[in-house]
Amino acid sequence: MTQLRLNRAILYAVLLTGAVMFMAPLYIMVSLSLKTPDEISNSSMWSWPAHATLANYAKVLTDPELNFFRKFVNTLFLAAAPTIASVLTGAMVAYPFARLRFPGRDRLFLILLSTMMLPGVVTMIPGYVLMANLGWINTYKPFIIPAFFGGGAFGIFLIRQFMMAIPRELDEAAKIDGASHATIFWRILLPNCAPVLATLGVLGFVGGFKDFLGPLLYLSDPDLMNLEVALRSLQSSHKTEFHLLMAGSMIVLLPIFLIFLFGQRYFARGITLSGGK
Repeated sequence: MTQLRLNRAILYAVLLTGAVMFMAPLYIMVSLSLKTPDEISNSSMWSWPAHATLANYAKVLTDPELNFFRKFVNTLFLAAAPTIASVLTGAMVAYPFARLRFPGRDRLFLILLSTMMLPGVVTMIPGYVLMANLGWINTYKPFIIPAFFGGGAFGIFLIRQFMMAIPRELDEAAKIDGASHATIFWRILLPNCAPVLATLGVLGFVGGFKDFLGPLLYLSDPDLMNLEVALRSLQSSHKTEFHLLMAGSMIVLLPIFLIFLFGQRYFARGITLSGGK
C-alpha cells in the first residue's frame, strides 16, 4: 500500500511539473499584457503587475491601424471555411477506402499516406508558383479551393480508421433495405463518425486560426490579412510593443480556448477510437 502511494505521489509530481512548465509561457503572456511599458522595462517578466490595467486590450481593439475586428472576421473565415470543406470531403474520400473493395485500393491508400512524408516547406515554392499561374494570389482561393479535395492525408487516414471500427452489419442491413452507397454514407456512417469529425474540426479550426505563413505568403492586401499577420505590425526592427503584442495574443487565444473547452469530449473520444478496429 505504501509503495502504491509513493508511485502515485511521484506520478502527480511529474504531472504537476509538466503542467507548470506548459503554463509558464501563458502566465508570462497574461502578466505582460496587464503591465504598462514602463513597468515592463523596470520589472522582471515573472513578476505580477503592481497595478494591472486593461488599457492594453482596449488599445488593441480600437487601434485603427490594426483594425482588429476586420482582421478577426477574416481570421474566422480563413479558419472555418477550409475546415468545413476539408472535413466533409475528407469523409467522402475515406468512405471508399474504409468500406468498399476495388482493385488497387490498398496501393492508392499507400500513395496517399506517402504524401504525409513531404514537409510543408518542400511544397511551398511550387504551391506559390501554381497559385500565381492560376491568378489566385491575394485572394482566399488558395485556402478554400484546395480544401475541397480531401484536406490532406492525415484527416482521411483518421476518418478511415474510425469508419473501419464501425460494424459492417450496418451496411449490410441498409443494403438489404435497398439503400445506396450515398444513403449509407450520409445517413449511417457520417452520423456515427461525429467524434472523429469533431476532432478534425477542432484541429483544422485551430490550425487555420493560428496560420501565419499561409496568409503571409499568399496575401498582400491588409484588408484580407488575418490576426496573426496583423499582430506582426506591433513589431519592428527597432521596437517591439510587448504590452500590446501580448494583449493581442491573449485575445487571439481566447476563441481557441473556447473551442477546446466545448470540443474536448469529442476530441478525446475521436483520437482514442480512431486507432481501434
